Amino acid sequence: MNADNPDKEMFNRQQTHWENVYTKNQSMFGDDPSIPACKAAEIFKRENMTRVLELGAGQGRDTMFFAENGFEVYSLDYSRPGVESIKRKARESGLINCVTAVQHDVRKPLPFEDESFDACFSHMLYCMPLTTSELESVSKEIWRVLRPGGINIFTTRHTGDPQYRTGIYRGEDMWEISGGFIVHFLSRERIKQLSKGYQIIDIEEFEEGKIPGTDKSRKLFKVAMRKKS
Repeated sequence: MNADNPDKEMFNRQQTHWENVYTKNQSMFGDDPSIPACKAAEIFKRENMTRVLELGAGQGRDTMFFAENGFEVYSLDYSRPGVESIKRKARESGLINCVTAVQHDVRKPLPFEDESFDACFSHMLYCMPLTTSELESVSKEIWRVLRPGGINIFTTRHTGDPQYRTGIYRGEDMWEISGGFIVHFLSRERIKQLSKGYQIIDIEEFEEGKIPGTDKSRKLFKVAMRKKS
């Protein structure tokens, strides 16, 4: 494999990897919402945004938080067990009318009409094994489905993370770390590259979770961008 030409089939195999992980652990990240989702909800409420698109929703801990807080949530994930978990949680919580969960590969166009959503949220989708050109397409698709002035909030592990440049290099600042997970570490410069059509509101650094076998924490950016008219 050419390090500057990432192996797409290898990335496709990550879907099976995540499905196996979710099948073995029904609550891999716990049931409490992520800190970025809590902060995003505050922003969405302050701006009277009600219709939220969530990408890379995993097993639905943030999906359920948004629904419980009165948002209409459309959650997409490319893992079938993840989508099934979201649907089950929505039924059991009596929130099925507030949640729509769909299996979808974000490398393909989003299955929604233009200007369908007030806001978009994704926690660590941008550090999945997506090439830079694929991330540019994701940002463009989010721009398309957001209403004018809509907000896109996402998180990503960044190049200051302790696991950056460790493991097996997979091209374009992507590294296969322990557990078989491929992580795309983004720099501030890369984020600016992905912000075409948006105004960057804020890039906030934060930490989340210990790296297994160490006393170090994962380092992330929380990025908030507003769609330009």
